[in-house]
Amino acid sequence: MQRKTPYWRSLTFCLCIFVTGNIFAQTASDSINYPLRKKIVIGGNAVAYSATMFGLYHLWYKGYPLSSFHFFNDNQEWNQMDKVGHAFSCYYEGVVGIKMMEYAGFTHKQASIYGGAYGFFIQSGVEIFDGFSEGWGASVGDIAANTFGSGLAISQSLLWNEQRVWMKYSYTPSNYAKLRPNVLGSNLPERILKDYNAQTYWLSANINSFASDSKWPSWLNIALGYSADGMVGGHDNIFESNGVTYDYSNIIRGRQFYLSPDIDLTKIKTKKKFVRTLLIMANSLKVPLPTLEYHTEDGFKGHWIKF
Repeated sequence: MQRKTPYWRSLTFCLCIFVTGNIFAQTASDSINYPLRKKIVIGGNAVAYSATMFGLYHLWYKGYPLSSFHFFNDNQEWNQMDKVGHAFSCYYEGVVGIKMMEYAGFTHKQASIYGGAYGFFIQSGVEIFDGFSEGWGASVGDIAANTFGSGLAISQSLLWNEQRVWMKYSYTPSNYAKLRPNVLGSNLPERILKDYNAQTYWLSANINSFASDSKWPSWLNIALGYSADGMVGGHDNIFESNGVTYDYSNIIRGRQFYLSPDIDLTKIKTKKKFVRTLLIMANSLKVPLPTLEYHTEDGFKGHWIKF
């Protein structure tokens, strides 16, 4: 049974809440009412989370048989691209959560821990659903990836009161989705979410924040990327669909590693809170720039522009 990717839905949900909070912040009076803000953020998120979990259960799980809670080992699937996706989702949800808690008036430590764990809390609900579903199961690998993502957001906030190393995402269309569109996507929006061959995840480090006395531009980052290709199945390229066996074992599954400059959009100076919000959201995407690639099958090659 195909694994699901609900973390993208929860990421969108978090970003929407964040934008709403910042719009409220702009329209609020000069007298900041933090108790009211706490009620809005906590109450709003409690309602939104409950509604999301309720909807997720009825959309994804209700029609499938239940079992006692159990684990499912999917650590070898998709060359671990799904695990990196979990880490990215939890990281960015954590960044958003920290901003929400700061807006609500929590202390720096409270905002870092409570807000940074936001993504882990959301994904844990999904893992519990999976754990009680007969056809799936909670994944230790997913939980570890979720912990890494949230931990990256929390630790940087506690240490530096900023994010110096961002997780980012980019997408380049692949030729593999058309071989199995029901799993990898039959159109562009689906493929952006489901085609692991087309996704690249990055760790983008702001060099100037580690060496502020240098002449390194404050907006220029160095990014390391990871992706994989040649995958039409989780473990291998042989699968069955509608009683027909498809064998694409001639396609070699490989991994790709990238080195590229990047732009930290959060370093763009603006006094408008809503614009800052948009820049934080946009900073989840890697800026297309010249890139050096190492492919485990094809070796080194360069790209003038890598999306």
